[in-house]
Amino acid sequence: MAQSYICCLSESCYEHAEKHLGETSIARNEGIAAITQWIAEHQPNLQMHKDIRYLVYFLRTTKFDVEKAKQKIVKYCKIRSTRIEWFQNRDPFLPEIQELLDIGVFLPLKQKDIHNRQVVIIRTAAHNPKYHSQDNVFKVDKMILDLLLHLDETISIYGIVAVFDMKNVTLNHALQLPPSLVKRTVESWENYPCRPQLLEFINAPIHVNIVLNVFRSFMSPKMKSRVKVSRRGTHVGTLVNLPIELGGTGESYHDLTVYWKQKMQDHAFWFAEEQCHVMEEESQTNRRNS
Repeated sequence: MAQSYICCLSESCYEHAEKHLGETSIARNEGIAAITQWIAEHQPNLQMHKDIRYLVYFLRTTKFDVEKAKQKIVKYCKIRSTRIEWFQNRDPFLPEIQELLDIGVFLPLKQKDIHNRQVVIIRTAAHNPKYHSQDNVFKVDKMILDLLLHLDETISIYGIVAVFDMKNVTLNHALQLPPSLVKRTVESWENYPCRPQLLEFINAPIHVNIVLNVFRSFMSPKMKSRVKVSRRGTHVGTLVNLPIELGGTGESYHDLTVYWKQKMQDHAFWFAEEQCHVMEEESQTNRRNS
């Protein structure tokens, strides 16, 4: 990671980051230098993202607490290296991924909310448990989230609002989420290089708390405080241009699905490059250990 961070966001973005995250050019440069040195001297086998911006993302998630950022980086890299079912074979043209892209299981809105936060709709029951594994659903979710972070750095400053549409959720959907998988999922949420500001579960059936309580059991107190549950549509007034299926005036699920499928396909080469980077890092690690 020899490259340096280049400021390319608006002045208002950096002003927000300074006010709410403690980011200054000095804090940013010192944080990058400290983590880069730490990786070189103490974590040579760490498969850190090649984009220097990701170091800044982790610093922002911890409000520039370098030691906390280091801890998150280690956990994040461990998740990426051990959860191969989510982070390998990420070709958007694979049949199992194409099917889930056609369904639209993870749909970021094109317009931010009034606080400039990225809103994503997670359709928890859109897939058929008989034909689609939960791991593949999570893989597609994380592919789109990774692409978002690659394309839009402001997400690391303003954060994400996740709206879980639970319409038509069934027992078979719940059975796809054993506690071990829920634990891995929550760990991923809490150590990703972005800031989840709200997790709102909408169209929730009466029995949903049975599943949500399992999720809550693995959450940090801060994450728990950001969970909201609604039997009907979202009640968050900051959200704008929600899809028509959620009572809004924005693009439909179908339109968003078509858009994100094309977006993913357009970036197939980027996903391939990411995969090559990980494989290259693994090869270097194997050579050092042989």
